[in-house]
Amino acid sequence: MDTTKNALTFSEALYHLLVMVLVVARGSQSMPVPTDVPMCTASETAQYSLTFTGKWTQAAFPKQYPVYRPPAQWSNLIGVTHSSDYHMWQSNEFASNGVRDFAEKGEAWNLMKEVEMAGERIQSVYGILSAPAVVGGTGQMHTEFEVFARHSYLSFIARIIPSPDWFVGVDSVDLCDGDHWKEKVTLELFPYDAGTDSGFTFSSPNFETIPQDRVTQITSSFPSHPANSFFYPRLKHLPPIAKVTLTKIKKTNQIISLPLEPTQSNLLPTGNEIEDTLINTPLDCEVSVWSPWGLCKGKCGDSGVQHRTRYVIMHPANNGVACPQLEEERKCFQDNCL
Repeated sequence: MDTTKNALTFSEALYHLLVMVLVVARGSQSMPVPTDVPMCTASETAQYSLTFTGKWTQAAFPKQYPVYRPPAQWSNLIGVTHSSDYHMWQSNEFASNGVRDFAEKGEAWNLMKEVEMAGERIQSVYGILSAPAVVGGTGQMHTEFEVFARHSYLSFIARIIPSPDWFVGVDSVDLCDGDHWKEKVTLELFPYDAGTDSGFTFSSPNFETIPQDRVTQITSSFPSHPANSFFYPRLKHLPPIAKVTLTKIKKTNQIISLPLEPTQSNLLPTGNEIEDTLINTPLDCEVSVWSPWGLCKGKCGDSGVQHRTRYVIMHPANNGVACPQLEEERKCFQDNCL
């Protein structure tokens, strides 16, 4: 089967669905704006460029870093521009079915249907944007989008691949500041758990969370299980796994940007857009518990020696604590010696 052809077919179908959503949203009457949020009074629309930069390196995240089947990478990015009364996803709230499907499998159909329904019901969605997948943990993806006073917020989601149901994104970033648009916004991104799959590692098999949990941010100490791929007890905070830069540009007629092909770069760009120094997160050695003591070996009537062993679960990296000794011996005396 031609996978490239299938990818194009999927992208084309998604494109037509997004266009349909936009038509519905544009043709709807506006609902009253909530009075408990700052009012945007900018008189003109604004065009922005979005640059997503993956910072998921083996140096920064050495524990169980996925190098094959599949290697570390990012899904396509799906986002919306909207009013303050809409949320694609929220921390400490339950993920919708659409967010669950996208976070677990990268399937966007239900998520797009939810966006369409929000546009019809409360006229809260103005535009939809997409950026291509990144084949690698440290590549970039780009897109452009438009906002206006009634719909000045941006939300998006991108799946961490591989993972049980982990993603990065932003929830309701307001690009308006009173009567004008912000020139540039840069946000560091950290991993979130959608609360729908209970896997602890990047490559965990499907293990549905019953009952469903809330969306939570993954930290260096939460979930507090040593098997968790992001568990680094020596760190106070995880380093950012990605960042997004939103830059105001001159207006164009293009509202939706839907590149059909994934980007192929899996190296950090070397231009001025990346000023951060590379992070080396120390990873300590982890070893198993000791085995039981072995048989006592020695001549009858004399003291003998017995051994026990343990094995390495996780090798150290980036100047982490070295592995302790893996074998011990002690003196013993044989029982039932004749």
